[in-house]
Amino acid sequence: MYFDSHAHLDDPRFDADRAELLNDLKNHGVGLVMNVGCDLPSSERSVALAEAHDFIYAAVGSHPDDAEHVDGRLLDRYRALAACRRVRAIGEIGLDYHYEDVPRARQIVAFEEQLELAEALKLPVIVHEREAHGDAVDIVRRHPDVRGVFHCFSGSKELALWLVERGWYIGFTGVVTFKNARRAVEAVQALPLDRILIETDCPYMAPEPYRGRRNDSRYVPLVAAKIAELKGISPEEAGDATAQNAKRLFGIA
Repeated sequence: MYFDSHAHLDDPRFDADRAELLNDLKNHGVGLVMNVGCDLPSSERSVALAEAHDFIYAAVGSHPDDAEHVDGRLLDRYRALAACRRVRAIGEIGLDYHYEDVPRARQIVAFEEQLELAEALKLPVIVHEREAHGDAVDIVRRHPDVRGVFHCFSGSKELALWLVERGWYIGFTGVVTFKNARRAVEAVQALPLDRILIETDCPYMAPEPYRGRRNDSRYVPLVAAKIAELKGISPEEAGDATAQNAKRLFGIA
């Protein structure tokens, strides 16, 4: 069984065929999905999707691109949404210095405020971190009681191992199947299997041989197959192990 630990199936790009896609997941061995919010509207859609489908769970939170909207009122709304039993994480939250559409200082404040919310609610976090490794490490150090996953991991194997030593999980997308994915491959090879999650981040990051197309949760077995190749195990073993890891992190029986 495969668990897509990070998806955006609420995205408008799925409006035309969402029902058909969701009905087809079981035919690809995908038994569970974590649908992740990026702002308030997508968080609300994620909760609605999870309430309508017993194999979908939700995360609520503001991506760094939405950091300027994070204030007390929005945090209260996320707190209310998190009262739903289908919500199992705060996310995706974090730092993105690639484009810097939002100033770094504002991103850091929003990240830390949402980490504090997660800690208060005793929920794990789903972290988006791009080209902000140093600040991310400093913030993790400042919040030693918060745990979660660094999704779509883009850092070094040393950073991955540093996070795992502190109880974090590392998530890999279809990027690990790309020919130029040296850092992701090195991180997978260095990590213990019990700290790896697999994800699609759909509709983005479609794995080979579908790179450049709209991604969806039916492609998560291709990520598992690449992890299996790198770890010297079967795709079924990789799927089962990473599913158990995600269930453990998100408190799913």
